[in-house]
Amino acid sequence: MSEVLVRTEGRVGVITLNRPAQMNALNSALMDALGAALLKFDADPEIGAIVITGNEKAFAAGADIAEMADFSYSDVYANSFITRNWETIRQIRKPVLAAVAGVALGGGCELALSCDIIIAASSARFGLPEVKLALLPGAGGTQRLPRAIGKAKAMDMCLSARLMDAEEAERSGLVSRVVPEAELLTQTLALATKIASFSLPALMVMKEAVNRAYESSLAEGILFERRELYARFASEDAREGMHAFLQKRPAIFTHR
Repeated sequence: MSEVLVRTEGRVGVITLNRPAQMNALNSALMDALGAALLKFDADPEIGAIVITGNEKAFAAGADIAEMADFSYSDVYANSFITRNWETIRQIRKPVLAAVAGVALGGGCELALSCDIIIAASSARFGLPEVKLALLPGAGGTQRLPRAIGKAKAMDMCLSARLMDAEEAERSGLVSRVVPEAELLTQTLALATKIASFSLPALMVMKEAVNRAYESSLAEGILFERRELYARFASEDAREGMHAFLQKRPAIFTHR
């Protein structure tokens, strides 16, 4: 059985995590397959956005504890545990959306946090319960969660292992939208399709500019934004977009 299922919907690439018996626990094979699928979609000029999803019970219940229970320090250090295959998503330049139903715990929550937009079903629950195992998050949880919801709530979740439901996640800024579970994939695909209809180079640089807000000073971020805006005036799509606006017609982007 494939660790991930891959398909396309128009200009949207869809990746479904596919270890239902293990609640989509993220083992090395799954993360290798996910990384390969992400890189393939990122390199495909016919794809403008990517959706990652699970099933109604679990987006992903965390790292596969059965796989890692007997690891030693030497094992994880020598084999670049997490770094080797969990970091691939950071290389993806196209917009990545997470469609989350059920639990997104530990590494599953971290995977969702690594995406650009999280759409949550009303059944979704998020958590970083690694403290129960005398561990801590290792795929960015302690860094991305405070940036998303603030230090107070992040400390609460990390230190107490409590779960956050979809409604609180939306109020706190962890997710973009909450939708009925039956409409999760439909609404996420609709949003991804809308995003993918825009100029791909503009989308890619927009994603990079927003991410700069978390990785640079305000002055540096504004300078980056301004220079990238100037660069857009060299693009065919920007010229088409502005002329289409003036002519009151839909723009036809060639992604150049």
